[in-house]
Amino acid sequence: MKATPSIFLSASVPIEGRLGSEDYDPFLIREAVSALIEVILGRYHLVWGGQPAITPMIWEAAKRYDVSYPDVVTLYQSAYFKNNYPKENIKFGNFVETEAVPGDRSASLEIMRRHMLTRHNFVGAVFIGGMEGIAEEYALFREKNPNAFTLPIPSPGGYSRHLFEQSPWLRPELATAVDFTFWFYELLDVDMSIIRQRKLDR
Repeated sequence: MKATPSIFLSASVPIEGRLGSEDYDPFLIREAVSALIEVILGRYHLVWGGQPAITPMIWEAAKRYDVSYPDVVTLYQSAYFKNNYPKENIKFGNFVETEAVPGDRSASLEIMRRHMLTRHNFVGAVFIGGMEGIAEEYALFREKNPNAFTLPIPSPGGYSRHLFEQSPWLRPELATAVDFTFWFYELLDVDMSIIRQRKLDR
């Protein structure tokens, strides 16, 4: 599994009253997620943790491309949320369900995140929108993958904007950029001539 270069996506639409909800644009969150799929699907292996607002966005973007989804993405879900999985889960053909700690949401998410962030050959991570979970995933990703790059996208808002402000190595013109496809090609170093692979060796 670790052989294929992977990109981790951490994204969510903030909920009012939660961290990151002070300033965000759900339309730009959707546009950024769609642009990321356009750029990397079938070129990198995409990994993310199932989130009710984000998995449907990923499906809407991904279904336009001729790839074998079980081979080019891995979706993780904690069994803690088993009764509320997005229906789009089954459309990807596979997902990894991690153990739940009964009655303990935080511990269940911790198990999922540690499983998810230690079992792939991550070359980078992209952060879009987000709340407390993005802050936790950012810290854990950097701890477990110290040689991979981290790319918080600021213009959609959410907690990712704060992460961008704490990332002085990123180009300042990204702060207000909404041409996400261009920036993902640029910053993820993707050759536009690369043909998407229907199946990636892992």
